[in-house]
Amino acid sequence: MALHENTQREIEVTAKDLPLHCPTPDQVKWNSHPRVFLPIEKTGEALCPYCGTRYRLKAGEVVKGH
Repeated sequence: MALHENTQREIEVTAKDLPLHCPTPDQVKWNSHPRVFLPIEKTGEALCPYCGTRYRLKAGEVVKGH
């Protein structure tokens, strides 16, 4: 993945991205907030309380062992 400037407000993630946290590893670190883990497994989406980014689990993804 390429680095992005933390300006996306909706990000689709896969089961490989779990456990999910914001900022994600592909985001630029200099303008980030503290890392926060987001519970996306039950509902398929989560909202970061710091930056408001909405994360959605890709349709059809199977979450195992999380």
